[in-house]
Amino acid sequence: MYESYYGFAEKPFSLTPDPRYLYRSESHANAFDLLQYAVRRREGFVAITGDIGTGKTTLCRALLEQIDRTTFTALVLNPFLTEEELLKRILQDFGVVSREEARAGRLAKATKQELIEALYDFLLSLVPLKASAVLIIDEAQNLPTAVLEQIRILSNLETDKEKLLQIILVGQLDLQVLLRAPQLRQLDQRISIRYELQPLDRDGVAAYVAHRLTIAGASASVSFTSEAIDGVHRFSGGIPRLINLICDRALLAGFSTHAPRITGEHVAHAANGLDIGPATYAAKGRRRPHARASLLAAASLALGASAAAVGATAFLYQRFVPSIERRVSAASGSFAILIGSYPSGSDEAQQVADWVEASGLAVNRTDVDLGPRGRWQRILAGAYTDPDSAHRDAERLKAAAAIDGRIVIQSAREP
Repeated sequence: MYESYYGFAEKPFSLTPDPRYLYRSESHANAFDLLQYAVRRREGFVAITGDIGTGKTTLCRALLEQIDRTTFTALVLNPFLTEEELLKRILQDFGVVSREEARAGRLAKATKQELIEALYDFLLSLVPLKASAVLIIDEAQNLPTAVLEQIRILSNLETDKEKLLQIILVGQLDLQVLLRAPQLRQLDQRISIRYELQPLDRDGVAAYVAHRLTIAGASASVSFTSEAIDGVHRFSGGIPRLINLICDRALLAGFSTHAPRITGEHVAHAANGLDIGPATYAAKGRRRPHARASLLAAASLALGASAAAVGATAFLYQRFVPSIERRVSAASGSFAILIGSYPSGSDEAQQVADWVEASGLAVNRTDVDLGPRGRWQRILAGAYTDPDSAHRDAERLKAAAAIDGRIVIQSAREP
């Protein structure tokens, strides 16, 4: 459609992770340099995280294109695998076995130990060749705990002098919380490099749009006005995937009116057609502040084994303020996350407090006298100056609770 009209060789804002289109913002350039450094230095474990649509997969593709021929690579895009399936997939990507061999050949019925030994033999064979191996796992926040533990064990494959397998975990922000779970402490301690990709600022959005137009072969027949870039930034929040969606639709709108310049009106029309707006976008994960603190309810977190904890509800509340309907305070630490209420001195209270602390958040406790029900203890996490940050961490805890077998997520309700 608009490609030929505007003189593009291809769609400039496709959602496919084409490494040619990677725009190296300051954040993305830092992540790319760290990944290259980790591969060269064989740093062991690396964790790259970022919000949905920030370009993590494209970053991985670009890294693979830059890796030299002496480095064997395996890219796992599907995290929903068993331990055996993961090992077979790694062996396939490294070229040790074919897909047919893994399914019906000599490794079809191999045990997990036999698969590990096959991988170890391959990695050892690279040593005299001065070659190396890199494993990249995308969407790692969805990996089951057992598979993550298996990945940790793979990191034990080493010689006296160096690691035989470089492992890069790439995932959404929930991966940060997942790795801090108590049962994954050994894995978390082995991560030598961590980096979180950031959304683009307004100038970054302008440069990103210009970069993609250039790569797609744009001529002077089309451009985005300053107001259009302002709109793209406002509606996308600097998330590359949303920028692509909005700009693609804006170009279509411009084509329909034969406009040589994409205006703010075209961008607004595109965002409206995609149902992207401040309110809708906040619901999709950016978590912008809501008008009422009481509507920032998070999911309930409670210990499944405790009948007393069944009624505990986690929600964001304005600390030390009687009315939850009051506006957000700008005072330091005016928000926290209420994880739940538990009998004072109980094992449940201590267990939940330890779990929150292991997730990387500060733990506070307040005692509450419930009369005939005795004294209870509220477990609070974090201290925030705005509900946006508090809500984000509440969602991370919720995701971690879904994975941690000791924690049960109940239906969310407003306090």
